[in-house]
Amino acid sequence: MPPNRPRWLVPVVVIVALVLGGLAAWYFFGRSDAASADGKQASTKDGKAGKGAGKAGRFGGDPSRAQPVAVVAAKKGDINVAQTALGTVMALKTATVRPRVDGLLMNVLFTEGQVVKAGDVLAQIDPVPFQVALAQVEGNLAKDAATLNNARLDLERYRTLLAQDSIATQQVDQQASLVKQLEGTVKVDEAQVDNAKLQLSYASITAPIGGQLGLRAVDAGNMVRSSDTNGLAVITQVDPITVLFTIPQDTLPRVLARLKKGDRPTVQAWDREQKAQLAAGTLLSTDNQIDVSTGTVKLKAQFPNAENKLFPNQFVNVRMVVDTIRDTVVIPTAALQRDNQGTIVYAVKEDSTVAVRRVTPGPTDGEVMSIQSGLQEGERVIVDGVDRIREGAKVEVVQPGVTPGTRAPADKAGSGRDRAQNMTPEQREAFKKKMESMTPEQREEFRKRRQEQKAQ
Repeated sequence: MPPNRPRWLVPVVVIVALVLGGLAAWYFFGRSDAASADGKQASTKDGKAGKGAGKAGRFGGDPSRAQPVAVVAAKKGDINVAQTALGTVMALKTATVRPRVDGLLMNVLFTEGQVVKAGDVLAQIDPVPFQVALAQVEGNLAKDAATLNNARLDLERYRTLLAQDSIATQQVDQQASLVKQLEGTVKVDEAQVDNAKLQLSYASITAPIGGQLGLRAVDAGNMVRSSDTNGLAVITQVDPITVLFTIPQDTLPRVLARLKKGDRPTVQAWDREQKAQLAAGTLLSTDNQIDVSTGTVKLKAQFPNAENKLFPNQFVNVRMVVDTIRDTVVIPTAALQRDNQGTIVYAVKEDSTVAVRRVTPGPTDGEVMSIQSGLQEGERVIVDGVDRIREGAKVEVVQPGVTPGTRAPADKAGSGRDRAQNMTPEQREAFKKKMESMTPEQREEFRKRRQEQKAQ
């Protein structure tokens, strides 16, 4: 058994451990706080360092200096209210080229993808069987026609004899009936000749409509029949071409109102990424009922397609102008900002300070949008540089603003493409990064150069 330990030993060990832990905590944490306090005192004694540290902005510059921004003046203009939708390109007409008689396909006279006109010969079936059939019915017609002619001559003789009272009336009537029977036989023969000629003409397969041919389904040397469902090829009329799309039922009254006035809305077809416009056309017609499952109605638009930019069954993005808002305040979409309470714009006042304006945005048309309330015509709004400003901040307009939709005049410093409203998103981002990377001295030098260039 282990020897008995004194009762006072355990409390002494615990107290010693607590004292050592407290000394260790004071050593590490107490010294750090003292060093921090000494640093603050040292920075307070150094007036210039303290002033510089207190005024450094988040971009490393002095926030009291005027920040460079690009502005555009709001103007009165018209905004198109557009309805967008996903559409499917459809050929104006589609027809399958099928043989109308059975026979051996001797020649294929078209190439795949060829543009043909209605009536062009596309293929040739062996015509010999139809020529033989035609010769046969023509022979029957000649024989029956000769018989009919002989019967008519006999009928004339019988009538002469009847006038001389040499034969009975019954014999004359029988001969007249025979003539009528033979006349019927000749008519049947003539119809058979016409039918044989028609079958012979069907040996030449022609295009039922004009358009572009698809891939060939049957090669020469095969037997073809009129019952074949696939046919020889498919012709689609692609110029002009149509696009089928749907719009919400709430938009339908505006469209119908324009159609009633004879004003067909303009429709644009864009690619799937909405980066390139493929074609522009007009609304052709609307469906006569609304789809109850989706609450939409089908519309069809027609487009010229001479360059074959639209292809049957292709998916496109459709943009249709359903209305136009006249005489409204228009600004670039880049000027609109959002905060927790809604939409705002940063307006630059006459004293080059910033004022936050809460606005009610309207429809957007490309890179410009309408403002329903909160902004007046002629007020300048910031389109680039809003991340460096706040309410009441001093700003410096480094790019002169022009009204939306116009180009800035070229000067000695560069062309109108250097203006903020004509910058691409990549150019704006590069300009922003360049301005942020400048020191205050570099920005002042940049401003002086701009003023000198304007003065010249």
